[in-house]
Amino acid sequence: MAAPYFFGYGSLVNTATHTYGDARPARLQGWRRAWVHTGLREVAFLSAVPCKDSAIDGLIAEVPEADWAALDEREFAYDRLPASEQVQHDVAGAPEISVYAVALEKQNGVTDQHPVLLSYLDVVLQGYLQVFGEAGVKDFIATTDGWEAPLLNDRAAPRYPRHQRLSRAERSLFDSLIADTGARVLPG
Repeated sequence: MAAPYFFGYGSLVNTATHTYGDARPARLQGWRRAWVHTGLREVAFLSAVPCKDSAIDGLIAEVPEADWAALDEREFAYDRLPASEQVQHDVAGAPEISVYAVALEKQNGVTDQHPVLLSYLDVVLQGYLQVFGEAGVKDFIATTDGWEAPLLNDRAAPRYPRHQRLSRAERSLFDSLIADTGARVLPG
């Protein structure tokens, strides 16, 4: 039996944050991304939200031997949902594909007390830049809702456990694109 895959649309696009193999670009139809908060985490983070007229780019990667335990632990605030029929990819056959999303009834409003960590956003944008180029980063921003959420500038002391070092060019690009969203950046 073929191994299942997950569809990643945030930090999982940055392959420096995991060791799952056979990672490749894919597209999830009928979904968008949004910044959300849930009582299960202190800070806001990305979730996929149903939206019939939208599609988001991301990566799929193989879950060896269908051992979901480690990934479920990493994504503990999410529900793992079937998405095989909604993902366009180039894997031969018809692998089982799942996506992680926070149930609407578990979502709270994003506030200054529950900001988005800039170190987390940097990881996501870096992944999109590496896989999809600058156009992919811009598309990520365009297909993500909730930019009114405050961003906490924790770059000097990253709170995101899988943070990555940015090049000067990456930081400059990301800061420019973040500024274009109108998002408020709170001091760390």
